[in-house]
Amino acid sequence: MTRMVTSLSALIVSIVLLVSGNAFLMTLLGIRMSIEEIDPATIGWVLVCYSIGFVFGTLYVNRVIGRVGHIRAFAAFAALAAIAALLYPMAISVVFWAFLRALSGFSIAGVLVVIESWFSSRATNANRGALFAVYQIVFYLSAAGGQLIVNFGEPASFTPFTIAAILLVMALIPLALTRMEAPHIETVERMSFFTLFRESSSGVAGSLICGVLVGSFYAMGPVYATLIGLNVTETSVFMATAIVSAMLLAWPLGIICDRLDRRRVMCWVALVAAGSALVAAVLGASNLWLLMLAVGVFMGLSATLYPIAVAITNDRMEHHRIVAASATLLLSYGIGSVIGPIVMAELVGLLGPRGLFLGNAVVLVMLVVFTTHRIRTTYDIPVADQGHFVATMPDASTVLAEIDPRNDEFHDGDRDSASDSASLDGEYQKAS
Repeated sequence: MTRMVTSLSALIVSIVLLVSGNAFLMTLLGIRMSIEEIDPATIGWVLVCYSIGFVFGTLYVNRVIGRVGHIRAFAAFAALAAIAALLYPMAISVVFWAFLRALSGFSIAGVLVVIESWFSSRATNANRGALFAVYQIVFYLSAAGGQLIVNFGEPASFTPFTIAAILLVMALIPLALTRMEAPHIETVERMSFFTLFRESSSGVAGSLICGVLVGSFYAMGPVYATLIGLNVTETSVFMATAIVSAMLLAWPLGIICDRLDRRRVMCWVALVAAGSALVAAVLGASNLWLLMLAVGVFMGLSATLYPIAVAITNDRMEHHRIVAASATLLLSYGIGSVIGPIVMAELVGLLGPRGLFLGNAVVLVMLVVFTTHRIRTTYDIPVADQGHFVATMPDASTVLAEIDPRNDEFHDGDRDSASDSASLDGEYQKAS
């Protein structure tokens, strides 16, 4: 384990700098636009452009990487992200900032594809699980740490944007000096959205709703905190707590998902998350500690909806279709992350700060109703036939699905043969 981490130290340092700088910038922009007294609905439209750019990036950056190579592409994408960070304070314009958010999303998608391609190229059946875990832990901790950087510099000044740009540029250095051979570029097979919905509608719904919840919180969370009167330090802790909670709750939920029917687990997770969102909406603004607790539970559980959706879907797929299905689930999550900030920003404009969590509670109840309907009208996958649950984060490119440790279980004999999987898929094709 230590040897593996050491061999990937350049990648890990680049991830820490990149993710922390990007997470810091996302929170900073929400706070800055609130300071500028921009309408919450407009803020939602500006910040959602990041998700739009990110979705397009995951679809098209492979063309750039194939043309110029991994290291040059990484340098170009990271430089674009840094340039965007420096341009924000030069012109306070919602149209200009919306363009910069889209550019940032596209650029970050590009650098993540490069980094995850390197991780994927080092994956073997012996280290896949550890590699997958290391990547996600580093990613989550870096995102949480990035929130705390908001305390350095006045958000209304140029300084924080310069810090963000420095972090993004510094991410270039470890990979620019690495001796690692660039990985081979592989084309990720994609599955039709409607095909996947037909075979695992609960999985698609779970990933879409997770995108709505997580995307709206990352975009509007800093705005909510500012509107209820939290200072910059309290806002940074508020955001960091939500991110760390998502990482901590993934493990116990994984144990539960391996022992119970996963669609029922999804229902209960969504129901408890909805209750936590209501607590945050009604009582959160009056008590900071209660707010932190409610939002930690809400975001921690909401973030687990994606890996549960992936597990539900994988249980219904032949092994050779899992990566393609995962790519489509990420697209579903991306669509949700575009819808979420727009809808929740409108609700904040209509209902005030509590509109963020009231809207999320309604969305979660909709997921409970839909999943309950599917449970009542379709067959269940027996628990004994469920694959092993793996905590998977959605804030990644399609390349990360190739590192998923479930990909080696087929080769090691831990799962059924391909013919058995196909047979199960045929038997339970209506089980979603």
